[in-house]
Order: sequence, then C-alpha cells, then structure tokens
Amino acid sequence: MKVQELFNLEGKVAVVTGGSSGLGEQASVALAEAGASVGVVARKVERCESTAERLRSVGVKAIAVKCDVSKPADIDAMVESVLKEFGRIDILVNSAGVTWGAPAEDYPLERWQQILNVNVTGTFLCCQKVSRVMIGQRYGKIINLASIASFRGAEPEVMDAVGYQTSKGAVAIMTRDLAAKWARYGINVNAIAPGWFRTHMTRSFLEIKGEMVLKHIPLRRFGGEEDLKGAVVFLASEASRYVTGHVLCVDGGYLCI
Repeated sequence: MKVQELFNLEGKVAVVTGGSSGLGEQASVALAEAGASVGVVARKVERCESTAERLRSVGVKAIAVKCDVSKPADIDAMVESVLKEFGRIDILVNSAGVTWGAPAEDYPLERWQQILNVNVTGTFLCCQKVSRVMIGQRYGKIINLASIASFRGAEPEVMDAVGYQTSKGAVAIMTRDLAAKWARYGINVNAIAPGWFRTHMTRSFLEIKGEMVLKHIPLRRFGGEEDLKGAVVFLASEASRYVTGHVLCVDGGYLCI
C-alpha cells in the first residue's frame, strides 16, 4: 500500500459516541473526510442530525442516532440501528464523557457515580457490544478518548476534578487490557489523550484560568479544530495496523514538562 491508501477509509463504517459536538464532532468530521460512513451518536439527536448533515455534504453516508451511553438498552439499540443501516461496524470512537469540578474532600457522591457511569462503564459497554460485531468480522478499530488527566494528578488550582481524572485513568488501562484480549480477533484498541482544547466542557474553565494553563503547554496554544483529526484517522486506518494498546497524547507538549 502507498501512504495515501493506508489512510483511506472509503468503505469503512464508523460509530462516534459524543459525536455531535466538541472533540467527538472533530472525530466525526475527520473520519468522514477520510471516506468513512459515520453513525453520529449522542443524547441529543437534533445535534446528531446537524452534524450528520454536515458529513453528508462531504459526500459520505451519515446517520444520527440517539443514545445515552449510561443506559445499556440505548447502546444495544444504537448498535442495531447502525448495523441495520450499514451492515457492519469497522471503527468505534468513544468520545462521550462528562465532568464535574469540586474539591476532593467535598466531592459529591452522585457526581462521582455519574462520571464513572458515563466515562468508564459507558465506554466499556460500547467497546463490549461493538466488539461482538468486530469479532465476527475478524476486524475492528476501537479508539477511546482518554486525557492528559489519565497520567498524573493535579493541584486543585490547575484541575479540581478528581472524578474526571479517576475515570480517564481507568479508560487508559481499560484500553491496554482490551487491546491484549482482542488482538487475536484482528481488533486494534487504542486511545487518544487530548490536552487542553476549547470545547463546551472546558470553555468556562479556560476563560478563567486559560493564561495559567498556557504556561504549562510548550506550544503555547490550546488545541484547535484540526488538531485531533490526524490522530483519529491514523488510529482508525490501516496506517496503525501494528499499533495496539497505545495511548497517543495530543497535548501540545503538556506532559513532556
């Protein structure tokens, strides 16, 4: 294969949870631009449809699917809908996630449970249910959204969200373990660990503490609308067929200092 062929996703079918906004939307766009058909999945189906329409404008098939990943029945219905439309699932991107900020000593139990239920259990259930399709195909690419928060703690002035950091640490090790378990079926399981991007989840925090955060990013800027695309397409394509169990940092150098 030539390099262009290695990155070509024509004929592939992708599912992106949290795919209607933020980093999930950027992943959806990247996969579509590389030629994949995309199931855009999120709780708010209107947003999914808006993103799906954008993807169709680049010449690929795209559908909107309503799904709350904290509800197993929703995940089952989502997988069934995608299979009914496309007949297979080649790529799964788990981008759905939530966060909550509060001092660790006062962190609300209900928020802790919500975050783990969505970010950890939801990610696992999507992996599990889609893996059954991929095992039958003897092929699949799973990409989980970890975080720079997966790797180290943070002083409360920098990030005061112990539930989120715990959940993303779990996603990183889950990725490695599933990679070891499913490699025999031709399934690559990797993760992307984004740094600081301006999204709906981070916008208010960065408005207050953005200047402080920038001092810890060697490239001295936040991630932009194009900065996750290459990593997503790499891990979704044949270009990464000998890469599994890896957590790829896209962080402007945040973790190198």
